[in-house]
Amino acid sequence: MPIKKYSANADNTIVNAFQQDLQTRATGANAGAADIVEVYSVFGRQTSGSQELSRVLMQFPVTSISTDRSNGVIPASGSVSFYLRVHNAETSRTVPRNMKMMVHAVSQSWQEGVGLDLEGYKDLTNGNEGSNWMSASNSTFWKDAHGIVLAGGSYHTQSVPNADVNTEVHIFDQTLSTGLEDLEIDITPLVEQWIDGTYTNYGVGLSLTASQEAFISGTLNDVASRVDRLPDPADSSQAVIYNPSGSTLSFYTKRMFARGTEFFFKKPAIEARWNNVKRDDRANFYYSSSLASGPDNLNTLYLYNYVRGRLANIPEIGTTGSIMVSLYSGSADNSGPSGSRLVLFDGQTSITGGYVATGIYSCSLAITAAATPIQTLYDVWHSGSMKTEHSPTKEFSTGSIRPQLLTAAETVDKTKHFINITNLENEYSKNETARFNLYIRNKNWSPTIYVKAKENPPHSPIISASYRVFRTFDALEVIPHNTGSDFATGLSYDVSGNYFNLDMKLLQPGFEYGFKFAFYDQEFNSWQEQDKIFKFRVLNDEY
Repeated sequence: MPIKKYSANADNTIVNAFQQDLQTRATGANAGAADIVEVYSVFGRQTSGSQELSRVLMQFPVTSISTDRSNGVIPASGSVSFYLRVHNAETSRTVPRNMKMMVHAVSQSWQEGVGLDLEGYKDLTNGNEGSNWMSASNSTFWKDAHGIVLAGGSYHTQSVPNADVNTEVHIFDQTLSTGLEDLEIDITPLVEQWIDGTYTNYGVGLSLTASQEAFISGTLNDVASRVDRLPDPADSSQAVIYNPSGSTLSFYTKRMFARGTEFFFKKPAIEARWNNVKRDDRANFYYSSSLASGPDNLNTLYLYNYVRGRLANIPEIGTTGSIMVSLYSGSADNSGPSGSRLVLFDGQTSITGGYVATGIYSCSLAITAAATPIQTLYDVWHSGSMKTEHSPTKEFSTGSIRPQLLTAAETVDKTKHFINITNLENEYSKNETARFNLYIRNKNWSPTIYVKAKENPPHSPIISASYRVFRTFDALEVIPHNTGSDFATGLSYDVSGNYFNLDMKLLQPGFEYGFKFAFYDQEFNSWQEQDKIFKFRVLNDEY
């Protein structure tokens, strides 16, 4: 389950734009219940040097992220990335090209409000609950850490005269070439600061970069005179953001879906992604060979400790203790390990394994084939000390391995694959997390008459494989291939083949979806998507 979404729990658009009379600024307008948010900058509409700006506030349930981390749903800091995802909303208006969207951490508590009007900006707070351009709530104006009243929101990175600029809060940005792109920004450092309590989660503010927000010359009034000064609605100059390095071109209008949208997959969210791929080489174990470089000679093995059907840590090892692994020879009839421990690639007879996750341990090792290669190896997982050469103090598990020899080929590999999800069901509950097991083999597998009739076709686990999910009725891609550093859509494999987990909460219930898979082609240095589609439905269970 290497993808988890946390939808926004509050959002609002705040503006200092003029209303239709081009005299009164809509600084008191609230749009907290609108299904759209928007960012723009308009220069010179009222006068030759007038400024009209729109910014967006968004907040997310970071407490849910913290709870999921405590419960082991998402990994520890350093092993997961958090992406801010806000989706473009089509509009008949001009869109800003080559705009640079900035993301800043909001430094003050604010109220969402219930306004809907993003046309005439007539839904004014008038002292009711809600934020706007001048006020964070119905009782508090936007202020910086020094008590200076601000316009346009309060941010940790706000720069004002005589105020300290906090360089510890990260600033993020994304350039949108056409203005139609979705916003997708890695904000991991900020989310981690919210989780660890470095900063209180007041959400983020979205705006154009300062050089694209409208130009206004001049200087701010004396800082001392602005402390605790109440904004005067009749004084439109208080709504202006002084920006002598700003733009004399307009950038309008970038519209995006808000949390109130009816479209399930368009809601703004923080998306957690992490690499949860486990490559267990028990069925893909090779002897060391001069045909491969050092790392390619290593084989990774896993131990899964199930207690009464559930993964549990080995008490003696826990999460930080040492678990040792030794290899033994044995006969092909699975009679068990025999003889002395075999010498591994580094001259040792045991290697130290490590903790992976609850109840899961792994190790990586290599061994050179003897003059007569051993057909069956036995991996013994044991405690750190040995009573004798052949007897560990405590043995936890013994597994078997059928090692293979690396060989060079005379022709280019042109393998095509047959794929099947062996446990695919027609329907899944919206609240379950399902595991999907893939059977993959050479599509042109053709046994000879010497192969036993009862023998199953050999499966071929794919080292680098990815899945994507789309909605079948309109081909909307709801989970794209994620094959970057996070590799959130990667498939694991073990002795039974490839597999992956999917949290059905990521999908809108009541619809049919399809899986498609892609395998990495080493020869072409690219991903090749396979033809087969696997379909299923997600049920909208009432009970």
